[in-house]
Amino acid sequence: MADPKGFLTTPRQEWPRRPVGERVRDWDEVYVPGALLPIVGPQADRCMDCGVPFCHEACPLGNVIPEWNDLVARSDWRAASDRLHATNNFPEFTGRLCPAPCEAGCVLAINQPAVTIKNVECAIADKAWEEGFTPPRPPDRLSGRTVAVIGSGPTGLAAAQQLTRAGHTVAVFERDDRIGGLMRYGIPAFKMEKRHLERRIAQMRAEGTKFRTSTAVGRDVDAAGLRARYDAVVIATGATVWRELAVPGRELAGVHQAMEYLPLANRVCEGDLERSPLSAAGKHVVIVGGGDTGADCLGTAVREGAASVTQLDIYARPGAERDEEAEPWPTYPRLYRLSAAHEEARDLRSAPAADADARLFAASTLRLTGDAEGRVRSLHLVAVDAGRRPLPGTGRSLPADLVLLALGFSGPDRKDGLVGGLGLELEPRGTIARDREFATNVPGVFAAGDAARGQSLVVWAIAEGRAVAAAVDRHLSGGATRLPAPVGPYDRPMTP
Repeated sequence: MADPKGFLTTPRQEWPRRPVGERVRDWDEVYVPGALLPIVGPQADRCMDCGVPFCHEACPLGNVIPEWNDLVARSDWRAASDRLHATNNFPEFTGRLCPAPCEAGCVLAINQPAVTIKNVECAIADKAWEEGFTPPRPPDRLSGRTVAVIGSGPTGLAAAQQLTRAGHTVAVFERDDRIGGLMRYGIPAFKMEKRHLERRIAQMRAEGTKFRTSTAVGRDVDAAGLRARYDAVVIATGATVWRELAVPGRELAGVHQAMEYLPLANRVCEGDLERSPLSAAGKHVVIVGGGDTGADCLGTAVREGAASVTQLDIYARPGAERDEEAEPWPTYPRLYRLSAAHEEARDLRSAPAADADARLFAASTLRLTGDAEGRVRSLHLVAVDAGRRPLPGTGRSLPADLVLLALGFSGPDRKDGLVGGLGLELEPRGTIARDREFATNVPGVFAAGDAARGQSLVVWAIAEGRAVAAAVDRHLSGGATRLPAPVGPYDRPMTP
């Protein structure tokens, strides 16, 4: 550790965000450009270099966080990049999108604010690109074996890059017109500008990975025929079946899933559309669901010029401090967190009906009502207790011209021809069944990421991509691999 007393003398300081009034007028990332590097060295110095660094365990990638913290504190950016990329293919993604379970597991977090691990990671990744520390790494020789990866989200891209670098010929099949999966059309540009994604895709192309866009396996390409043409297949399609809201009025016009709404806004940013057909401009918007996807809808609606935006969270408002009895360190606690979108809604008073930041906590939707033309006009809700039971006398209604459902996802689509075409077995909860080697019931077919694990975090998606690549490499090489496998298919985050 460069400064043994850094954690005692230096307070936590995070990457500052641009002023709300400025950033809601564009789709650029919310952070102040160039403001991270001047502060990240002293922040890395806060790392205690613990004897037992629990941040390793909290991160499914097994990132060697104390090592690259020390290297950043000493301004050795090349070595820091090498350490970081040794365990993470895409740190610029996780540095912007991951909720940082590593920080919840930081030993310093027992009684102080944690080290800003996520900011340090992002700074290393950006510096590596700026200084040219991340050139393409094509294999020295080819194995002669071929792999098809279905899905180009973080799991599919990580698996493809690892297998390509191991010498296999890899083709990635993506049903959309651009590579990136949820990172392309689900994540708004103000959270991660797409240039970060484009850089990695260009790197992977230079390494030899092939990409096939606008190709839905099971619809445009026969799934069984694809399996016959490749030595192995990796299914990394994600969990695309969204959860529904079973209340009266769901059928009204103006009620849409979040993943119907967000891709259109992203396509406007890509230049495909001049205006989104589902634009929130001038509308009263209600978002049902209190998670990150709901927050993405919130920030998007604010930028589109919504008349009001309210987000409903069925859970009670969490506290500002960890509950040591219910969620002891080093588990990831449920705390009151103010995302950039919630900060924007609070400062702009985008939700007059909400308490502070556009969220109504402990709120459950009862029904939706509409006008004579069948368009939604109101959402009726009630407060609930910890058991989600309605509290008498708490009913109220909100004006709603656009209702967005952000209730999560339950598994891969079973109607697209992929699952049925390959004859894949499913778990009772709807995810693809697999064994300890990530293998499905179909020989040579492997499954990873949200399609098999269920809805999870970007850091788990990348970890699964790396791990399934190792399993496929073992399968193709007859039992040996040099690729790392950071997680197993049955590993789960640390929980109380």
